[in-house]
Amino acid sequence: MLKVNRNDKNPIWQQLLDQAIHNITTGKWPPGELLPPSRELALLVGVSRSTIQIVYEELFSRGYTMTNWRGGTRVSEWGYKTQVSQAVFPQGPSAPELPLLNAAVDELNSWLRGKENQQVEIDFSPHEPYLDEHFQKIWRQSFLQASTEVDLINWGYGNAYGFIPLREQIQRYLTFERGVHVDVDQIILTSGAQHSLDLIAQALLYEGETVSVEDPGFPVSWMTMKYRRMNVVPVPVDKYGLQVDRIHPQTKLTFVTPSHQCAVGVIMSEPRRQQLLQKSVQDQFWIVEDDYDGEFRHRGNPLPTLFSQQPHNTLYMMSFSKMAAPGIRISAVVGPKDAIRQLAQVQELTYRHLPIMEQLTLAHFIEHGHFMRHMRRARNIYRRRHEAMTKAIIATGLAERFKLSGIETGLHMLLEAEELFDEETMTNLALEKGIRIYPLSKYCLASNRKGWVLGFAKVDETAIEEGIFRLAELLL
Repeated sequence: MLKVNRNDKNPIWQQLLDQAIHNITTGKWPPGELLPPSRELALLVGVSRSTIQIVYEELFSRGYTMTNWRGGTRVSEWGYKTQVSQAVFPQGPSAPELPLLNAAVDELNSWLRGKENQQVEIDFSPHEPYLDEHFQKIWRQSFLQASTEVDLINWGYGNAYGFIPLREQIQRYLTFERGVHVDVDQIILTSGAQHSLDLIAQALLYEGETVSVEDPGFPVSWMTMKYRRMNVVPVPVDKYGLQVDRIHPQTKLTFVTPSHQCAVGVIMSEPRRQQLLQKSVQDQFWIVEDDYDGEFRHRGNPLPTLFSQQPHNTLYMMSFSKMAAPGIRISAVVGPKDAIRQLAQVQELTYRHLPIMEQLTLAHFIEHGHFMRHMRRARNIYRRRHEAMTKAIIATGLAERFKLSGIETGLHMLLEAEELFDEETMTNLALEKGIRIYPLSKYCLASNRKGWVLGFAKVDETAIEEGIFRLAELLL
């Protein structure tokens, strides 16, 4: 029986959800077990029916249950045997030996001792976060204070891993906010997702090796890998995330966005997560986990990372582009020490290190609490805009004509059309009406899926309602 602790600071639905997940993962509620109707369980627990409905929706969203309108809600038949996070695995894939790289770095150290531009009224961009003058003011203050406090030694050639005080701040943030426990030398700073992927391709893969990517997915993932002459293989995405059983058998790396799938927006279900983790151990390939906007979960806390469950095989990518501003150009890759050391060697040869002032400013920004205050403020704004977008899509009837998905997490959602729908024509018509929308086909490598990826971070509630209303006039 689920129980409510009135003295617990966590919301009641979160308490009940945690208990339900525990019952499922420990086998107390075995696969196939029928759960009580929400109204009946609400009476038994002593809470409102809406609270139980939230718990059931979350269980279904994460893949713990399956729902049939005739058969009710049952525990999923996914044969979960053991927690991967608690299992003991041998050391993960070994970073390849690169003698030419090592020689080049030694030589370098020896030598050194140097689419459219058309203006629109409403832009549903999924790429940029909310920014305002308040953020700019606080960032400027941090910049000026960091400038006055910086030591002269910091203006020399820096650490290829990145500015140590900033990595220490990131380490603390990961520990307390994401439950990811790592040493500082497991973190390397980069200038964005492209940079991170490029380093990974150069440091951990041989030319011509097979890389699996989500399709639809993050275009930069396959663009970067193709540029580095990798054999890129698309893997379909469904409502549960990456179809793990479709991963190429010879893959050496699989790129995923499990917390909020890039483009489609779904959350990778728990069965798929465990399947992917086990497959990476069995087949010895790297998992690259891009957590680009998973911090912004609109119901409850961010989901656990794959890295926290399988740190030997996983490289975790985090970025301040969505959490703060793209212009900062600071990201991080977290992974096994040997793998990160290999990335740092490539960094030292090709980029040397990131600009010092951005690192100094961000370290000051985090250390003095400005970052967490900005995140709390941004989350509140995003919740309101997320709600406005969802309500507008439903109210206009767009959700009846098209499939709406990806609304639990992140800064965008997907409005999906049938594959034969004339996506391009409608996108251009919207542009003529002063609305920029982002076609799903641009996120596809081999898939023929159609629709629009709609971001809401930069659009206020009034503009969201107006934009969706205009869009509905065109599409319906």
